[in-house]
Amino acid sequence: MARRYDCGDATDRKTGLREAASAVRRGELVVLPTDTVYGIGADAFNAEAVGDLLEAKGRGRTMPTPVLVGSPNTLHGLVTDFSEMAWELVDAFWPGALTLVARHQPSLTWDLGETRGTVAVRMPLHPVAIELLTDFGPMAVSSANLTGHPSPQDCDAAQDMLGDSVSVYLDGGPTPAAVPSSIVDVTGKVPVLLRAGALTAEQLREVVPDLEVAN
Repeated sequence: MARRYDCGDATDRKTGLREAASAVRRGELVVLPTDTVYGIGADAFNAEAVGDLLEAKGRGRTMPTPVLVGSPNTLHGLVTDFSEMAWELVDAFWPGALTLVARHQPSLTWDLGETRGTVAVRMPLHPVAIELLTDFGPMAVSSANLTGHPSPQDCDAAQDMLGDSVSVYLDGGPTPAAVPSSIVDVTGKVPVLLRAGALTAEQLREVVPDLEVAN
């Protein structure tokens, strides 16, 4: 039976965050608010839990799960060949609605799907998400919807779709907007905008003028 906690209430929030972290450590799934939409999360280093996440969404391995972090410093243990321009994007837009696709450390024992040696990573601008990520560590997090359905902007919508496949729901109220994060590939010499979302190419070029836009 799924448990739900109102993060607008200080006591419920504290209990909910503790229960969510415990659930993730047990290999279970949780739903959490972010600054874009609600996400469904699992331990990024638990392949079975990530598989459960993909199954809950009805999503295949060809669409690997992004990873959320609670601090830019976490990147040092996750990615390699991270360029100066990539760090400039982090400094300018994290925490926030920018996902970076980078090469992950080859020593990492995780299975996020068919990533081809890369990871999509983001630090969300939401206090509940950051607190959970700071407590637990990097989490595999995807939008908390069934594949093909709209991404949820509130906890009710997420719970209606995912039900008891999730152990803990953290209700942080409505998210600010349904606009997804922008995705920039930083694996090459020049950053490439793969998906324009909350951040436009023009905003990104104020920091990295050489940014290209994928066709």
